[in-house]
Amino acid sequence: MKKTLGRRLFIGCNFLLLAAISFMCLMPIIHILAISFSSGASASAGKVTLWPVEFTTAAYENVFGKPEYLQAFWISIQRVVLGTAASMFLTILTAYPLSKDTRQFRLRTVYVWIFVFTILFNGGLIPWYMTIKTLGLIDSIWALVLPSAVQVFNIILLLNFYRNLPKELDESSRMDGAGHFTTLWKIYVPLSLPALATTGLFTMVGHWNSWFDGMILMNHPDKYPLQTFLQTIIINLDFRFLKSQDAELMIQLSDRTSKAAQIFVAAFPILIVYPFLQRFFIKGIVMGSVKE
Repeated sequence: MKKTLGRRLFIGCNFLLLAAISFMCLMPIIHILAISFSSGASASAGKVTLWPVEFTTAAYENVFGKPEYLQAFWISIQRVVLGTAASMFLTILTAYPLSKDTRQFRLRTVYVWIFVFTILFNGGLIPWYMTIKTLGLIDSIWALVLPSAVQVFNIILLLNFYRNLPKELDESSRMDGAGHFTTLWKIYVPLSLPALATTGLFTMVGHWNSWFDGMILMNHPDKYPLQTFLQTIIINLDFRFLKSQDAELMIQLSDRTSKAAQIFVAAFPILIVYPFLQRFFIKGIVMGSVKE
């Protein structure tokens, strides 16, 4: 069908509007990247916009030039991998029975309300810490993984996704002699990849960005995850952890360049992963958020 002049103008205006919005979304990232590659004096003077001024990699040398930073980066990778795997496994096992109706699982509603209750109320910081300490998890990678392994929001998202799947799938598998575990792992899980990608992305971002629990649960800086380490070393510029040979490097840095490097280092892995999951993300969150 031939496009009219009004239709072409409408498409053109939409294109310009979306391009402008995209540019506005990219501007903060570009600005942060430019600051991180600029000298401390230029950044502090407010001379940096979208291009580095007095180009230098001092901020990134400060981040990646020491074994302590690489150790923190490695701990964060372990946390993301272990935390995402544990959370997704428990989310799948919890969401599947809760997606059944009361005829198949009579206490379903009771358990759902118990999980919802934990979203609204919690025991507080001190009981949370004492529980982890009693279990002997302090200064362990599991202290960063296990306390947040059960994400109730993700469970609700996934169970609603399962409830929207045709009930005939479950009935036919039962007629063929399949048990619940076979039905779950061979039918439900392959069909729920969009929802799993969505919940997995939420979990990965949550673990990668978390810093407070690392500060509370780790007693030694060499066991800090990346976000906690950067919070204490770069943002606060704690000179107790600096060596004498770092003095010349610190002269080239400022609070703004250090923060910019920290922000970009923290965001870069997610920026790399998100495009590969984006095609599942929208479908998964829409289908999992609508209850039949």
